[in-house]
Amino acid sequence: MNALRTTALMAVLIVLFALVGRAIAGPSGMLIAFGIAVAMNFGSYWFSDKIVLRMYKAKEVTRSQAPELFEMVDRLRQRANLPMPKVYIIPDNQPNAFATGRNPEHAAVAVTNGIVKMLDRDELEGVIAHELAHIQNRDILISSIAAATASAITLLARFGLFFGGGRDRGGLIATLLMVFLAPVAAILIQMAISRAREFVADRDGAEICGKPQALASALQRLQHGAERQPMDANPSTAHMFIVNPFAGGMGGLRNLFSTHPPTEERVERLMQMAR
Repeated sequence: MNALRTTALMAVLIVLFALVGRAIAGPSGMLIAFGIAVAMNFGSYWFSDKIVLRMYKAKEVTRSQAPELFEMVDRLRQRANLPMPKVYIIPDNQPNAFATGRNPEHAAVAVTNGIVKMLDRDELEGVIAHELAHIQNRDILISSIAAATASAITLLARFGLFFGGGRDRGGLIATLLMVFLAPVAAILIQMAISRAREFVADRDGAEICGKPQALASALQRLQHGAERQPMDANPSTAHMFIVNPFAGGMGGLRNLFSTHPPTEERVERLMQMAR
């Protein structure tokens, strides 16, 4: 299923770029846009994880540099029967984490400075296990490609505004792009990345670490931490984090447009597991 959704995202990106290229510059523009879209799809598949990690200035750490964190990941990945992922630390005070990569053999787990400082050992194990569950379930490629696709569509809207604004017809096209295409980034994520995958990762992560209550406690603390501590995050990558990095800035619309299910519901399901 994830392979089908990944293919669909790539196809959508190619079609959108080709249509906009034709609208702005005719058949030649369509060919140029098609070539750009194909190149972006290639880059998304092979390099989307590196792009996201670089976006957040994540630094890879070794066993000697972060022994407790590294050994925790190593121990839990053995329980999950996974290859050892690379381990990264993000220099941000918001407590959060995500996993990325194109498959379990080329995966990475990234945690912020804030989460390492805030959570106790059991809670951090629960978070790491949740991210390993995403790797085990092969959610990471579709998540990374969705982030890259969303960013590309937003850039496409800006491209139309810049190059189409000089003519009446171009100005109309640019306006339509800005009105309709920019929000497509969020809509694509909502359609391609089911929020149900977070419930599955919570369940599987709790089984990997054997501590559903610790993961439930971690989610509650992370939610409060995200509300108190802003994060300079890219909206197109919000779905990758264990809790929404914009939890404190969306008001009553948070649950409607959030890429994550309500934390209260996730906690309740984990507590049911514990009982």
